[in-house]
Amino acid sequence: MSDKESILNELENSVKSLQQEAAVEAAKKALAAGVSPVDAIENGLAKGIREVGDKFARKEMFVVELIYAATIMEDAIKVLEPELKRSKEKRHVVATVVLGTVSGDIHDIGKNLVRIMLEAGGFEVHDLGKDVPTENFVQKAKEVDAGIAGASSLMTTTVSGQKDVVDALRASGLKMPVMVGGAAVSEEWAKEIGATYASDAGSAVEIAKQLVGKGA
Repeated sequence: MSDKESILNELENSVKSLQQEAAVEAAKKALAAGVSPVDAIENGLAKGIREVGDKFARKEMFVVELIYAATIMEDAIKVLEPELKRSKEKRHVVATVVLGTVSGDIHDIGKNLVRIMLEAGGFEVHDLGKDVPTENFVQKAKEVDAGIAGASSLMTTTVSGQKDVVDALRASGLKMPVMVGGAAVSEEWAKEIGATYASDAGSAVEIAKQLVGKGA
C-alpha cells in the first residue's frame, strides 16, 4: 500500500471510528505528503461518513454518532481548506441543494441528518437553518443557482409552509424539483403540492440523485 493510500485509509477510518484527533492528524499528514485536498475529502473523509450513514440507515449507529462523525469530518476539512483554496481545485459536485426547515418550525435534527447525508453523497448543500422565511428559500436558490430545494417540517401546523415554498419558487420562475420530508409529511401531501417525498435521510440522497438525473 502506498503512502497516499495509507493516508486516505486513515482519513476514512478516523471518521468511521469517531476519532476526532486522528482525523485532524491524518488531514495534516495528507497535506505534508502532497495528497490533493480534494482527494483527501472525496476518497478519505467522505467515504468514512458514507459508511457511518449506511450504518445509521441499518440502525447500527445512533443519531448522535452520525452527527459527531459529521463534526469530525468538518474539523478535518478545516485543516485542508487553506490548501484547497490555494490550489483552486474543486470537488466534484452532483448538484447544489438549498435546504431548510420551513417558517414557524424550529425542529432541525431531521433536516441536519439530510444535510449530512447529502454532503457525503457529493452534493453542495446551503443549509438555511430552521424557521426559515419562505422568501429566503427563493433568494438563496437564485443566488447559488440551486438544482434542488429541500423543505422540512415536523409539525402539522407548519407543513403548509412547504406548499408556500413550492409556490414561491414557481412564482419566481424557478423550476427546480423540491424535496420535502419530516414527521408531518406524507407522499400524498408531497404529490398534492408538486414536490417529491423523502421518508428519511438515507433515501433523500438517492431521491436527490434521481431528481437531477444522476441516480440509478
